[in-house]
Amino acid sequence: MINRFRVAAFFVLSVGALGCAEPTLKPAPEIAAAAQHGAQIYARTCSVCHGDKGEGYKADRAPALANRAFLADASDDFLVSAIADGRAGTTMSAWSARRGGPLTPQDMTTLIAFLRTWERGPRAQLDARPVSGDAGRGARLYEARCLSCHGEKGVAGPYNNLGAPGYLAGASDGLLRHAIGDGRAGTPMPGFAQSLGEEGIEDVVALLRQWQAQTPISPPPAAQGPIALGAATLNARGPRPEGFRPFPAMVSVDAAKAQLDRGAQMAFLDARAPDDYAQEHIAGAVSVPFYDPSPYFAALPKDVWLICYCACPHAESGQLAQKLMAAGFKTVTVLDEGLIVWKQRGYALRAGRAP
Repeated sequence: MINRFRVAAFFVLSVGALGCAEPTLKPAPEIAAAAQHGAQIYARTCSVCHGDKGEGYKADRAPALANRAFLADASDDFLVSAIADGRAGTTMSAWSARRGGPLTPQDMTTLIAFLRTWERGPRAQLDARPVSGDAGRGARLYEARCLSCHGEKGVAGPYNNLGAPGYLAGASDGLLRHAIGDGRAGTPMPGFAQSLGEEGIEDVVALLRQWQAQTPISPPPAAQGPIALGAATLNARGPRPEGFRPFPAMVSVDAAKAQLDRGAQMAFLDARAPDDYAQEHIAGAVSVPFYDPSPYFAALPKDVWLICYCACPHAESGQLAQKLMAAGFKTVTVLDEGLIVWKQRGYALRAGRAP
């Protein structure tokens, strides 16, 4: 059974993290209600990638949030930074309202209260000493032990992007030491306490901090709210596409581009959070977030092929397609390989809030 006083402590977030009024401990019934509301938010926005029970790796190798070691060393401030501003260069979206997402500060508070209900052990006692390692030695250790999973400079591998500026800014030295030393039991991340020793871990952390200094974080854009739909249909006077079939069938990137070049009538719907769309989207696409597309239904054309896409490559877009079809749209499909392959092909992209 979860200790209600521990949950109460987890429910309280720092003023600096959320920028709201001084929080106070909530009585047990309010804590339970907060966790229940947080569960609803998690199901709506997070489970698509992190799994229904926080098991992770459901889409795009999203990490296991229910992992015991992760929850032991992840502070509330660390979780807030990840939820609010996402992880630039990854598929982790910015979910805060100030970045165009659906979550208010109170929503993030309740979401973290729910995540804390998965804890199954005491919080880790993190080593907060200043980093004293050697980045040069750390680079050699990283190449030998870490490169295959985390990629060059921590951003090109199949697993957690250690080099993402947002991750390094939010992760304390103690968190990095603990994660490297103890690993993440139940995931592909082993513990390196024995093989690297304290000095080796310190050297790897020094390397990560060197990367952080080399890639400063750009300030977040000013709050702009959700993105208006705009004109969705491309090639409005063109013929119908050839070869498209309704979801769960999908269309390949090359087939969709061929029909677009042919002048076929279609619409691209970006299923990701608005901040992702504003950073980069298929030229001509409109923003229709997967977690709440209903406000857009009335304005979307019902007689045009709607191609849903995301970067997962089709976890969020698949959810959007299902919701569209449940609402009566018949000509709905999903871009099979998603935005990343579209970009790799060199097909047209655009940044900003306009299609």
